[in-house]
Amino acid sequence: MNSKVVIFATVIVGLLVGAIILGNKDKEGISTAQSQSSEISAKVESPLAAAPMETASKLPEGAVLSPNHPPIPNIPKAVPTGQLTPPPANENAKFTHFRVGNRNVKSIYVDDDLVWVGTSGGVIRYEPATDDYRLFDVRNGLLANGVFHVSRWKENKMLIGTYGGGLAVYDEVLDKFEIFNVPEGLADAFVYDVQVTPNGDMWIATWSGANRVLGGRLDDPSAWETYTVENTQGGLPNDWVYGLYLGINDDVWFATEGGLSHFIDGKWKSWNHKDGQGAIYDLVKNDNQFDTDPAKVSSHHARQKVEMGLEDIKTAYNPNYIVAITVDHKGIVWVGTWGGGLARFDGETFKNYTVQDGLASNHVFMLHEDKNQKLWIGTSNGMSSFDGESFKTMTTRDGLYNNAIFSMDTQKDGTLWVGSYGGVARILLNDKL
Repeated sequence: MNSKVVIFATVIVGLLVGAIILGNKDKEGISTAQSQSSEISAKVESPLAAAPMETASKLPEGAVLSPNHPPIPNIPKAVPTGQLTPPPANENAKFTHFRVGNRNVKSIYVDDDLVWVGTSGGVIRYEPATDDYRLFDVRNGLLANGVFHVSRWKENKMLIGTYGGGLAVYDEVLDKFEIFNVPEGLADAFVYDVQVTPNGDMWIATWSGANRVLGGRLDDPSAWETYTVENTQGGLPNDWVYGLYLGINDDVWFATEGGLSHFIDGKWKSWNHKDGQGAIYDLVKNDNQFDTDPAKVSSHHARQKVEMGLEDIKTAYNPNYIVAITVDHKGIVWVGTWGGGLARFDGETFKNYTVQDGLASNHVFMLHEDKNQKLWIGTSNGMSSFDGESFKTMTTRDGLYNNAIFSMDTQKDGTLWVGSYGGVARILLNDKL
């Protein structure tokens, strides 16, 4: 694969950016100091907090939580794991590295000539043509630096879902943020995903249920609706909604810690491991090398295992826990599970794929369909592509900065921007990849 692909790896992390900004308060665009090399030698920490239970032990100042918010666990500090694997020398490969700190890139949105990068240290607006970028964090309007979602809403407005700081709307014309939190109608200050339907309704995934804002009227209290396990009678199987995706019929799919949910025409339906979602433990137990079990860290996660009948499994495995979701061009739903691999759902039955089928890892963090209708799967151990028949996997040896892959978006020319633990890889595609 190396000889058939040109990869530009760009590592963008908030710590260095913040330091530069503090020393250059009057500078809007900051050019990165680049070093072109075929090796990656910087030490990074293990992405322990890159797992779905990523959190801080205390809330940001000004944050407001829902009364139904689960207890916030204390996450142990990640431990150093040594050096990244350097990519091999390749006359057709060129690597540009930004050697900066320790941040997770949970969201990427490519917008014309701009790349918006949501990290655990704020949002970076990057201009590839000029190599300039600007950092947005708590110093210029965000309520929390942890960012799980970035997308365009309107011509001059960006939606930013934060971890503990609610939903932020950035007005590019006014260069100003507007924050929507629990007092405005948000189910929880922890926002994982946002999707806007063709009719203008805005759906928001939170730690305490899902919001629908009718017509996207965020300033209208009467437009806010909240859906939970209780008021949907279990149609939403768990209040921790980790992802959303629009179907092909103006319907909405929900990724939760308790399984998959579907909303269409005012009706809810849900599925979980008992219905076939996620591979059985006996099939994956020898291949699950990722040892971060949320149930060992959080009583909330532990309770979910008990409720799903998985309390006797003391490893990083919960096939009901959907970490990633997408709907492909045919309307097929794909979900990535916590240790149960990749699941394909056609509306009736599930088909599961694991390491034994060629998947890079059974812990799936990201799903994305590119313009060529190829499915990309970000995992804890590299990034796989799937053409419907077989998997191909890329790792740090192929130019990825790190093997923990959390986000991706596609540029108009087909270029992939891949977010990982520690940075972003820009991948130029050809017909052989």
